[in-house]
Amino acid sequence: MKSTRFYPSNRSIYSTWRSVRALLVATAACAAVTVFAQTPPPPQPAVTVTASATATVINDRLQAWLRAEAENTSASAAASQVNATIAKALAEAKGYPSIKVATAGYSTQQVSDKVKAQRWRVVQTISLDASDFTSAAALISRLQDDHGLLLSGMGFSLAEKTRRDAEDSVTQRALKAWQTRAQQAAQGLGFATWRPGHVTVQTSDGGPVFPMARAQALAGSAGGAPVAMEGGTTDVTVTVSGEAVLEQSRPPTR
Repeated sequence: MKSTRFYPSNRSIYSTWRSVRALLVATAACAAVTVFAQTPPPPQPAVTVTASATATVINDRLQAWLRAEAENTSASAAASQVNATIAKALAEAKGYPSIKVATAGYSTQQVSDKVKAQRWRVVQTISLDASDFTSAAALISRLQDDHGLLLSGMGFSLAEKTRRDAEDSVTQRALKAWQTRAQQAAQGLGFATWRPGHVTVQTSDGGPVFPMARAQALAGSAGGAPVAMEGGTTDVTVTVSGEAVLEQSRPPTR
């Protein structure tokens, strides 16, 4: 049986070559586009600028800690004495509804020395939180003079709302100061325009204040006069730091 072979014509070969060439060109173009897309653009010049603003705010919050102590050869007797003293102090504090009162630490410790017999010391603390300094001073004096409590410490600070309001106001001032510095930096480096990049805003304050009146309060008031106190002030500071991205350079002056 005789076999038959088919040979492609010149036109068919040329058409196939054109298709292959077109595919190669398209593949090369895609590769070029991919390489171009992966090449990051050059970074824009930027300058880091920092500015801050501070406000001095009068403290409007008082925290005080008072303790009851008792020593006895019997631990239960010392505990009973302290418990009774704290119960009377809490009852006294109920007459001052504007003051938040809470019980704090409670400890029982065995004490031994060469002078006295072995005994037990029991200590319990209560805390006061107030915005009315006059009422707080009166209550502290009553707790010391009438119930025998000892003032362990006293501190002044800002109430949460007062601090937030102060921070909001100071933040606006700090942002304006930062914008002014960014504009000056851009002009100094020869750029006509700029835009803010990554910017952070941080707030801080000086924490609680312990003025000299604390020493007077710790000494107590034997004559029954109210404890003297002065709340002082707290500095609230807001710092703005970030990048000013420089966009358009100014033409050189002739």
